[in-house]
Amino acid sequence: MADVIIAMGSNLGDSLEYLKQALLEIRQLGSVKKIASLYRSSAYGYRDQPDFLNTVLILNTNLEAPDLLDSLKEIERKLGRTTTVRWGPREIDLDIVLFNQQCINMAELTVPHPDFHNRIFVLQPLSEIAPEMKSPVHNMSIMDLLGKCDDTTHIQQLEKNWYSDESEL
Repeated sequence: MADVIIAMGSNLGDSLEYLKQALLEIRQLGSVKKIASLYRSSAYGYRDQPDFLNTVLILNTNLEAPDLLDSLKEIERKLGRTTTVRWGPREIDLDIVLFNQQCINMAELTVPHPDFHNRIFVLQPLSEIAPEMKSPVHNMSIMDLLGKCDDTTHIQQLEKNWYSDESEL
């Protein structure tokens, strides 16, 4: 079994509904152990687009990393994600941030996510549910990475139990 950090984001359509539907689908891939609060953040990279709703979760799964990636991409397709410009608007975005403290370098998957340590919209919610977790590349805790993050993207915590109308953990 692997503990996996998955980052979730949406900034098109009913973003909250996309995140809730993605969570329901992800629950079919293993056991969701923790879910962070919902955050609103301005866009990262390509900034001329609507704000995002973001969160992260910890999934315990039997899937290997490439199979999990395929499953997450299938969830994105099922929920209607359309191809856009890099870092552009999207209905749903699901990224593997950490996978059982492994370092994975494949053509289609790099873990830890190569830029997660520079993204406050990943680090802030992750620090809420796993502050002492260490990055196997940086050998620093999530809280330490958050303290060193230079990302000036605006972020605001919205709801702690945004998924509460779904079955509880």
